[in-house]
Amino acid sequence: MAKLNKCSFCGRTENEVGLMVYGIDGYICNDCIVQANEILKEHKSGRNKPSVLQNLPKPKEIKEYLDQYVIGQDAAKVALSVAVYNHYKRLNHPGAVDEVELEKSNIVMVGSTGTGKTLLARTIAKMLLVPFTIVDATVLTEAGYVGEDVESLLARLLQAADGDVAQAERGIVFIDEIDKIARKGDNPSITRDVSGEGVQQGLLKLLEGSVVNVPPQGGRKHPEQQFIQVDTKNILFICGGAFDGIEKRIAQRLNTHVVGFDASRNVAKIDKSNMMQYIAPMDLKSFGLIPEIIGRLPILTHLDPLDRTALRSILTEPKNSIVKQYIKMFEIDGVKLTFEEQVLDYVVDKAVEFGLGARGLRSLIETIMMEPMFEVPSTGVRSYVVTLEFARKKVESANMAVLKESTEDK
Repeated sequence: MAKLNKCSFCGRTENEVGLMVYGIDGYICNDCIVQANEILKEHKSGRNKPSVLQNLPKPKEIKEYLDQYVIGQDAAKVALSVAVYNHYKRLNHPGAVDEVELEKSNIVMVGSTGTGKTLLARTIAKMLLVPFTIVDATVLTEAGYVGEDVESLLARLLQAADGDVAQAERGIVFIDEIDKIARKGDNPSITRDVSGEGVQQGLLKLLEGSVVNVPPQGGRKHPEQQFIQVDTKNILFICGGAFDGIEKRIAQRLNTHVVGFDASRNVAKIDKSNMMQYIAPMDLKSFGLIPEIIGRLPILTHLDPLDRTALRSILTEPKNSIVKQYIKMFEIDGVKLTFEEQVLDYVVDKAVEFGLGARGLRSLIETIMMEPMFEVPSTGVRSYVVTLEFARKKVESANMAVLKESTEDK
């Protein structure tokens, strides 16, 4: 009987394994090769992974970085910078300091659509050394119903941390559209509110800090999978929402507090063009967030509506401004793209008219540049100038098409 070769690592014979690789003085089976590869990957990731405790950026440094990409919104930038900086400090000092335990301060940003809530979160993600993920609250439902459970937020964070639980437990989660899970009425529901108050109740344990069983592949789709335990005590949660219509609630609250002979004088002091700056936790409660959620989001900041000056700056000043992106795209084709100043002013005027904020700028520029992006790469020209006449023609023709479609539908 011929002698069977054995793996030099696990000792199994070649009949007991799928594949045996021969060396000069030994053998290794396919299972040991896979295990050795995993060990090598863990070693490399551990050696190359940046430490979250090094190069701690100060709040001013974080804000200066945000200033390069986001125009205005100083109040929100300061609040975000402080929250992130304190998060880093908590990671540096995980235990009690002089018997004082450092607690995290989750933050909620309120601002109308197109003011830069998600952009602020994405920009901070560029400079962070901690795992970061953006999730949408609109897909969340109460456990047991169609949709995603709140634990899916942590599953996304685990993916951003490449499955490293220790890294994920000191990460940051941005929950967008937090206003969409407001309960449907001011009074507690006697029936199920599976995408509103039910989700808020589920988020409580995540926001306050507790050990959560996370299904890495999704809960109902893979019921046989092993859960991963994640401690949310050191995870910072940043929430953002438009809270459409909350200005009316703020105005009502301010008017109810104006009593007596100084009533007219106090009303005159209120800036009615930007009611969002007067937002308070009680406004979030009247909108439909439960008090427990509000208490676990102690930092409340607002984003100012974008005026014409801010929109004009957004077009050209940030590092990744819309105009710079199109200039770069044409530059790749060897074409020098130029916008007349009147074109940019016209785009800003239309964006203000449509009331879509910064998102409207991108839509308008895309409408204007669709034909040049289609034609110019095939013409061989070396320069292209976008004129006011051309821009006005494209925007007006697009509007006419929309009006025509809406009329035909009726």
